[in-house]
Amino acid sequence: MSTPEQALPFFVYGTLRSGGRNHAVHLAGRCADVRPAVLEGAALHEGPGFPYAVPDPAPGRRILGELVTVRPGAYAGALEALDRLEDCRADGTGLYVRRRAAVRTAAEGLREAWVYFAGPRAEARLRERPALIESGDWADETAR
Repeated sequence: MSTPEQALPFFVYGTLRSGGRNHAVHLAGRCADVRPAVLEGAALHEGPGFPYAVPDPAPGRRILGELVTVRPGAYAGALEALDRLEDCRADGTGLYVRRRAAVRTAAEGLREAWVYFAGPRAEARLRERPALIESGDWADETAR
């Protein structure tokens, strides 16, 4: 986990997407903008029950999700809630780690955002025993 120098939007790809159970709890009412986005150079893996993003330079690897911009007055609370939800720890040992990454939207092109990637233990497990979702889309239930 790192301290944000600025209020970056969040790239969400699983239960935090619009309509997802965690979006309703942690983001609903806090969003200024939500738009489709793509994270390239990463693969989506089954949790189970929730997904993990893992950096993956293989050609064509990408994750489909949403770029969520949180209202300025709600940002600190949203960041704290999402870090807690994702077990994102300051020492980097949590279930997820929050990192800056470039994501692509149709309207804006590349934009920097916070992305929750698999933490070190989860990433090691997924590299050893992949649970790849080939479509890169958690919302595509036929892919799981």
